[in-house]
Amino acid sequence: MNDNAPPTSVGSGSTGRIHPGTSCAARVVRVVAAVLCALGLSAVAASPARADPTAGGDLQVAQTLGDRDLTFMLRRVTGLPGPLHVDVLTHRGTAAGTLRLGAVPTGVSADRAEGSSAGTTTSRASVRLGGTPGSYGAALDIDRAGPWELVVDDGSRTARIPFVVPGQATSPPELAVFGGFVTAGVLILVTLFVAVRVRRGAWVLLPAGGVVAALAVAVTAALLSASLPPPPQPGGQVDATNDNVTDPYAVVRPVTNDYSRPPVSLELGSYPAKAGERGTLRLSVTDGATGLPADDLVVHDGALMHLLVIGPTGELWHLHPIRTAPATYEVRLRLPAAGHYAVSAEFARLGGGVQQVRSATGLTVADGPEHNGPARGGSSHNGSARGGAPALPAELTPQGPGTRTIEGVPVRLSAPSPTAGEASTLTARIGDTPTLQPWLGMVGHMIVVGPLDKADATSPTRMGQAAQGAPVWAHAHSMGGDMSGHSAHDMRAAPAHDADAMGHGDAMEDGHETGKGDGHGAGTGSMSGLMPLNGDSPADETVAAYGPDASFVYTFSRPGYYRVWIQAERDSAVLTVPYLLRVSPAGGAR
Repeated sequence: MNDNAPPTSVGSGSTGRIHPGTSCAARVVRVVAAVLCALGLSAVAASPARADPTAGGDLQVAQTLGDRDLTFMLRRVTGLPGPLHVDVLTHRGTAAGTLRLGAVPTGVSADRAEGSSAGTTTSRASVRLGGTPGSYGAALDIDRAGPWELVVDDGSRTARIPFVVPGQATSPPELAVFGGFVTAGVLILVTLFVAVRVRRGAWVLLPAGGVVAALAVAVTAALLSASLPPPPQPGGQVDATNDNVTDPYAVVRPVTNDYSRPPVSLELGSYPAKAGERGTLRLSVTDGATGLPADDLVVHDGALMHLLVIGPTGELWHLHPIRTAPATYEVRLRLPAAGHYAVSAEFARLGGGVQQVRSATGLTVADGPEHNGPARGGSSHNGSARGGAPALPAELTPQGPGTRTIEGVPVRLSAPSPTAGEASTLTARIGDTPTLQPWLGMVGHMIVVGPLDKADATSPTRMGQAAQGAPVWAHAHSMGGDMSGHSAHDMRAAPAHDADAMGHGDAMEDGHETGKGDGHGAGTGSMSGLMPLNGDSPADETVAAYGPDASFVYTFSRPGYYRVWIQAERDSAVLTVPYLLRVSPAGGAR
């Protein structure tokens, strides 16, 4: 008999004495309760189960819609059914007007009711754009998880922006954790009942052992959940359907983003507009292996497609064509001068990585009537008369490193002695106050084309044709401002319809991997305020608090002359600042 055992109530027929088995059972119950508390607290502290795919940030998509350069912010949907808030960010010079928005569910589903409504507009709203730069919003109703399209109609053309509304699903580790604790709780009650009702204390060990086993399963699942790979993300790693968005764990096969999809072919439609006239350029992307339409582009660096156009005078256009139909895009242009225009497109395929594809043909624009007027690309251009040699205004003529003024803003580029084969740091100070705005999620962009002969690099008539055959076309981002981890995408090879995607720090030179030419390089982690943290969204263009310095790290693989354009947003206007750099040969020769 245990003299230290607490007294118990006396029931009918009780002797008032405590059976030794009961005392043993009480100790077991106390031990189990202590273990439950300790393991429960450890599981709560160490359980980082992250199965809620809605933890992602907002979706930012730039669109060149007619004569407007707009940025659409699709705010994440936090509950279903619920609202999708769409903010339209305008820039300086954006014309006022009304946009009609619509939400259209797409994709397929095993549910007949959901599958039958695909392709039907379920919600509509309007956004009235003002004449001043700013944010203009509207809300659309979303009633289900799955792939959707945001339809934007400006009265003359319609853009279709794909996006995915993820559902909330419970992961297998979470199910194990919840199931283990629920089972442990039930078995604790069974243990207490057995301890009170059964005279043999040994019987208490059976449900008590079950409690320990259930807790072990729950805690093990909680601890291992952090190291388990997440499910394939619909729309990012696997094609989104209503079913696998609702339950991403329905795809049980291992999926890796191994960049195995082939590159695409970029085809340009006819462009009948003459110099100085507005025209629409249509583009189509097809799979390089099958020839079928490649309608699997995903938002990369804030756009579905980044289109670079370089004219015969060396002027740059950085545009974002709208998606009008599956694998079909279009953009409205007014090309100021007759001659040849080189065209390149950068995008990311679902499961295929980032690709930069140069058109083998480019565009040839015929002479037009005499004209004067603003040119696209954030600058102004005075055209020449029919048949005359095109000319650039002084502020658009590339100069060497130093200070110049673009649209009233002083810009100073520091590029100390760039040498082929060595990482160079280029720093542009744009203005004199930290008021730069993130454009496409980055503080600054740098477009590099070369190397070119000095005569071609400085020629107002031969630069476009020379750029078409230049071995290097690169798009680098300011250090620390990259949201996706791809900060420079080089394409170095003879012009072709398709080219392999460039990865981190690797580039292609005449078909050979160099391991250089990345604008990511050192310095990532600076300006970390642009990075999304804890599932929050990064700063958008409404935040004017960065700079005034935008720094880039880039390795020029060959000596020669390079056309370099620095782009940044300030006062709701995207500035394009051209420079001409001479890269010295390795070894110090000049």
